[in-house]
Amino acid sequence: MNETAHNKKLFIETVGCQMNVLDSELVVAALRQDGYELTPSMKEADTILFNTCSVREHAEEKIYSQLGRLKYSKDARPNLVIGVMGCMAQKDQKIIFRRAPHVDLIVGTGQLAEIPRLIDESRKGEKRQMAVSLGRKDGSRLEVSSSFQSYDPLRDPEMRPSPHQAFVRIMFGCDKFCTYCVVPTTRGPEQSRQPSDIRRESEALAAQGVKEITLLGQTVNSYKHTEEGRLYRMSDLLESLHDIEGIQRIKFVTNYPKDMTDDLLQAIRDLPKVSHYLHVPLQHGCDDMLKKMKRGYTVAEYRDMMHRIRETIPGVSVSSDFIVGFCGESDEAHQKSMDVVREFRFKNSFIFKYSERSGTKAADNYPDDIPDDVKKARNNEMLTLQNAISAEDNADFIGRTVEVLVEGPSKNAVKAEQNRPSNAGPDQLVGRSRCDRIVVFNGNPRLIGTIAHVSVQDCTPTTLMGNIVTQTHQHGSNMLPILQ
Repeated sequence: MNETAHNKKLFIETVGCQMNVLDSELVVAALRQDGYELTPSMKEADTILFNTCSVREHAEEKIYSQLGRLKYSKDARPNLVIGVMGCMAQKDQKIIFRRAPHVDLIVGTGQLAEIPRLIDESRKGEKRQMAVSLGRKDGSRLEVSSSFQSYDPLRDPEMRPSPHQAFVRIMFGCDKFCTYCVVPTTRGPEQSRQPSDIRRESEALAAQGVKEITLLGQTVNSYKHTEEGRLYRMSDLLESLHDIEGIQRIKFVTNYPKDMTDDLLQAIRDLPKVSHYLHVPLQHGCDDMLKKMKRGYTVAEYRDMMHRIRETIPGVSVSSDFIVGFCGESDEAHQKSMDVVREFRFKNSFIFKYSERSGTKAADNYPDDIPDDVKKARNNEMLTLQNAISAEDNADFIGRTVEVLVEGPSKNAVKAEQNRPSNAGPDQLVGRSRCDRIVVFNGNPRLIGTIAHVSVQDCTPTTLMGNIVTQTHQHGSNMLPILQ
């Protein structure tokens, strides 16, 4: 098939974090300029890309299974181009070619701009294309950093979680080197983008109708960049983005506990568009485990940070990450994690069973000695506790009014749409409060992309449910107080 007859249909599957979601959006935007159309069907596509994650073994094995099934598609359609991009591509490199010899191209996190060219070369018969960044020990810091290219200007609205929400990368890479984590290897050295570039990108998103931007960084509150003689910290960046017309809410993830400075907390408190929500992974409640993980802080230091957060920003929500079953974790150590979940009462926690990753200090130095059934039991025990706390704290919102940025139809509403009678009432909509709680309510679809006031009537551990507050109710004497 020659290039003119070629339909250029692209299938892309994304797993992992928000960084990967953003990377996929950027790649699709570049490929659209090259004439590609998105298709939801692998069978229709002549180019298939997997944007991969290396944080857990399960995510990698799922990709290898999919690649294995595609061998037969490749036999039947020799013109099919199959590519692996992202963290797994940067980490495993030639291993992918050995396990899946029919893969055409492997592209690391810092080389995404090369994808259109590599696809073209693969289609012309140049097999086994690979573009990856330098390893952390394969050159000077400047050389390694330069090999992880920033790739941010092109955007594609169709790839976003909703038309009114977008991710903006403000930094990439990580220098923390936690012993369990592959990110410093797969994403390279920590680098902050120029404030002026971030503002221009945010203004362009606002012009496209985006109402909420989420600033992304592996340790986002570590952001620092000097431009035209001025040092910009995270607090300064928030202030510089706050006056962009059209942007109604600003969030940022993920935060590192030791970099939670008072000036940042004060900026969150004082800037009305900034969400009163912080995701600050603790990872463990036992100091011995935190030291073995090389997290760089103690439980007491995290406690001091939580005190400063809640003292500075009343009504703030904080969520966390935890690893259960890390190397050598005793029952006593696990119970210390349970104790801190009770103490800090996180809005929610993302709980992961430890997954050994090759190339990390933990894999090199510590045996993965906790049986999987023990990991599962500890995971379930912590999840049950967290769900109970979340339900109890959500119940405190019943009878209050919250300010909600309306994101779109709820998942249940989307599922029910095909059976919807013509005389049905208002749609079930979903959005988030200023402190990032999910809120579901019935309302007119015209509310999507706007700020609505919702009176909370009920809740689950994950969701607040309520009714829209009418204009007359808003201006009447019985209006409920608007809280977080």
